[in-house]
Amino acid sequence: MPEQRETAELRAALLRLRRGSGLPVVFGGLLQDGRAMRIGETCGAVTPALHGLTISTGSGLGGKCLALSRPCAVTDYPSARHITHEYDGPVAAEGLRSVIAVPVVVRRKVRGVLYGALRDALPIGERVFDAAVAAARDVEQALAVRDEVGRLDTAPASGPSWEEVRQAYGELRELAPQVPDPELRERLLAVCGRLETASGAPRALPGVTLTPRETDVLAAVASGATNAAAATRLGLRPETVKGYLRSAMRKLGAHTRLEAVVAARRAGALP
Repeated sequence: MPEQRETAELRAALLRLRRGSGLPVVFGGLLQDGRAMRIGETCGAVTPALHGLTISTGSGLGGKCLALSRPCAVTDYPSARHITHEYDGPVAAEGLRSVIAVPVVVRRKVRGVLYGALRDALPIGERVFDAAVAAARDVEQALAVRDEVGRLDTAPASGPSWEEVRQAYGELRELAPQVPDPELRERLLAVCGRLETASGAPRALPGVTLTPRETDVLAAVASGATNAAAATRLGLRPETVKGYLRSAMRKLGAHTRLEAVVAARRAGALP
């Protein structure tokens, strides 16, 4: 299940990158064993040449990106002199020329790479670069929240069964506003309230009161969703999600999304 959610976040980030940059081809993958990365998602590709390709650290443009932990780009991949050329065959099969690779970095460790490419030998512009970096940051946020939440689980509230409870809680929070029957909606929210205190953890922030929508957004963030993904789930605009998140962070005294999730759980506002 965690791998499926990570794949979904990667796919969503690539779609946003393609829309935001205008690049015809985007693709990417996450590290499988700490060293090699498998390209698991492609968008805009016309051949299967890239999908499933294993990228080793130091090899090709993506391998260089993995090794240096910073964005790398080439204007004409086949003739690029500062990368190795183990992957020229798949790149040529897809007809790619200008390529950018941006690392996904969580706690100073590279966890994957997002690529964008043109089929012409043209320089990568600033708008494309910014869109690629923003997409990578979205994936980083999702992975960081998921990692930290897993580490902070207490002994009574640990294990796969508790993770399933949290997932069910998030789904109920998303479903409740869509229920037209007010009585049924209140019953769903009452069940959510029971789940919020199910861990038995003491409330470390007893004076904190979050609005239902602030709680909805935090529940989505706690599952690893980016702002864009949370907006889609909740039927909101991304800017509205950001507003609710900022408000919740202010109430919780948090400076980051991760701190907000942790503080909400300590306050008993999330299970």
